[in-house]
This record gives sequence, structure tokens and C-alpha cells, in this order.
Amino acid sequence: MTQASSAHADAPKATDQLTLADVRAAAARIAGAVVRTPMLRSQTLSDIAGADIWLKFENHQFTAAYKERGALNALLQLSDEQRARGVIAASAGNHSQGLSYHGRRLGVPVTIVMPQTTPSVKVMQTESVGGQVELVGETFDEAYAHARELERERGLTFVHPFDDPQVAAGQGTVALEMLEEKDDFDCLVVPIGGGGLMSGMATVARALKPEIEMVGVQAELFPSMYSAVTGDERPCGGDTLAEGIAVKAPGQFTRQIIAELVDEVLLVKESTLEHSVSLLLQIEKTVVEGAGAAGLAAVLSNPERFAGKTVGLVLCGGNIDTRLLANVLLRDLARSGRLARLQVVLQDRPGALFKVMREFNAHDVNIIEIYHQRIFTTLPAKGLTAEIECEARDGGQIDRLVENLRAKGYVVELAELA
Repeated sequence: MTQASSAHADAPKATDQLTLADVRAAAARIAGAVVRTPMLRSQTLSDIAGADIWLKFENHQFTAAYKERGALNALLQLSDEQRARGVIAASAGNHSQGLSYHGRRLGVPVTIVMPQTTPSVKVMQTESVGGQVELVGETFDEAYAHARELERERGLTFVHPFDDPQVAAGQGTVALEMLEEKDDFDCLVVPIGGGGLMSGMATVARALKPEIEMVGVQAELFPSMYSAVTGDERPCGGDTLAEGIAVKAPGQFTRQIIAELVDEVLLVKESTLEHSVSLLLQIEKTVVEGAGAAGLAAVLSNPERFAGKTVGLVLCGGNIDTRLLANVLLRDLARSGRLARLQVVLQDRPGALFKVMREFNAHDVNIIEIYHQRIFTTLPAKGLTAEIECEARDGGQIDRLVENLRAKGYVVELAELA
């Protein structure tokens, strides 16, 4: 299996190792074994963004992510001996599930090395589709190093999640499908982690429609490819919702293609990622992970950049923990003003809370939960703090309630979100 190598003066150009012909061959190879996902225009998102927004629903793949495409393309090019020995990868994400699923389907043993810190749900998901998981090390780098050791010791074939021409060719079939269905896109906005998806898609788009704009997106906390192609070195790390593109070291092969074929890499904030996940669920009734919402986040963060353009967005994955999704949705309601937490200072005497409740009733604000704090407070012994979670139609309704409470002498603080 061809492996990407570091750039050397005598090494072939990355763009020579990945061509439109390679992606077309990958499309023929994987046809019928992966979902040709729908691409639909979103009327409501188009109105919100001031652009013509088209969505490619890669979260409809069997393992809920585009990664199946590249993994399968690589598997189908193994020799009989390589198939018999099996493949190995280091991944705690969508690559592990795509490789495991198609490996089992093809009868190829698949070993996945994950850090010991990997959430158990991801281990279970990978095992459920056929992968044999080994937990090694505290970090991804340690797991990756162990996987390369096992590759040599057991004679396995390493399938890189992004830094490989065969994998990137499979991912490029996303753009092939999009441009076959609609050939008048002004730009494609594509999430970037290691760069495999963007490398494949940019290769296709530039060959079929040279004037098209290719715009990459990274989480602001993990600007690794942005730093690599712009020279603007920025810190990389933190808890991002877009864990699928939280890559500290982008591919050597992929960064060459992106540097040559991609117009711009945009960075998006966590709050916009959360809002975009919420919008896609509310408007399109589709579940996406943080990385899957990155394209929409970029468009919403840069309205002037995309105004009036026909924009293709890839919803690249839908694997998000349900509890995390619930938190994202509630936080988005809070940011919009429909949920709020008010901290109200009261005197500890009969009827004090009842009087406050009457104000909520008068403003038609629904109370969800009340919490009293009498002990751990800087107030005098006869004082108490009431934290009141409530629900309203919009932020203006909450503002009017707070203004009225303060006018009647109450000390009121409104909890803020980052």
C-alpha cells in the first residue's frame, strides 16, 4: 500500500500522486459499498446566511461519516497477502469505525490502537463493527507509535486516517458526487483536520471547475493546517466540540496539496460550532458532530465572504455523544435568550420567594428549577440567594423581567455563557 512520505527535493509532487483519475478510479472501486449520500438545498439556512446553501449529508453513511470512502478504497487495493495478514490503524474516531466495518465485510482483520483515555462508547462502537481494539498509552501520539510498532512486528499494513493518496482519493469522491449533481458551485467549504477530505475534494474540484473557490475550516483551538499553510503559528490544543478535526500535526502529503489548491483556511469559534450543530438539528432535522457543522459555522462567521454565493457544505460526520448533544442544544437556547439562569438576592422571610414568583408569572416566564443557597454565601445570615432557571420566548422577555425585578429593589445577576 502506498504510504505518504515527507516532502523531499527528489520526491514526487503530492499533486502528481493524487489526480482526478485516481478519484474516479476510487469512485468505481467503492461504488455500491458506500452510500451515495443526498445533497439538498436548505432554504432556511440560505435565508439565514444570505447565500445559496447546499448540504452534502455524509452523516448518512452506515458509520455516520465520510471516512468509510477512503478506508474502503485503501482496503480494496491490498494484495492477497496483505489482506490475509490484516491492517492496523491508530484512531479513536470515525476512521476506526469505517476501516473496521469494511474490513469485516471484506474478511480483512482490522486492529485499531486507541489511547487508554478513549471513551468506552468509542471502543464499543468500533468493536461492534468488527475492529479489534488495543488500548495503549495516554495520548494519541503514544497509541500511534505503538500501532507502527505492531505494523512491523506482525507484518500488518498501516492505513493512515488521512496522510495517504489512496485514502485521500476515496475521500475525494464526495466532491465528485457533488459536482456531478450540481456544476455551478461558487465555492466548497470543507472541514480540515489532517487534510484527507480537503485534499481529495480540492483535487476533484480544481480539475473539473478550475475557477471554484476551495475554503477549508478548522476549529480555532486546533489551527494546525492553518498554521502549516500560512506560516502564522498559533497554539494548538483544548477541548473542542469539533474533535473529529482536532489534529495537532496535519499530514505532510495533504498539506502540500492544500497549500497549492486551497484558497483559504478559516478558523471558527466554539460558540459558533455549537450554534451550527443546533441549527442543523432544528432546521434540517439532522444530527451532526462538531466537525460536521464546521462548514456552516464558517459561513455564519463570515457573512460578507459568502454573501450571494452558491456554497456547498459537507456534513462530514454525525457521531456525537447524546449527552454532549443535549448540552449543546441547551447552551444554544441559553445564548438565544430562551433559557436563562437568574441569581436573585432575597431576605430569608416568609413570602419572599412567592413575591418573586409573581413577577415571573406577570411576565409569562416559565420557571424550570429553583435552588436556594443559605450557607455558602457572602450575604448576612438572614439573606439568601435564589438561583432560578427559566424559559422564555426570547431574550427580550428575560430582559424585561430582569429590568422589572431591579426596579422593585431586587439584586439580580444573569448567568453568562462563554
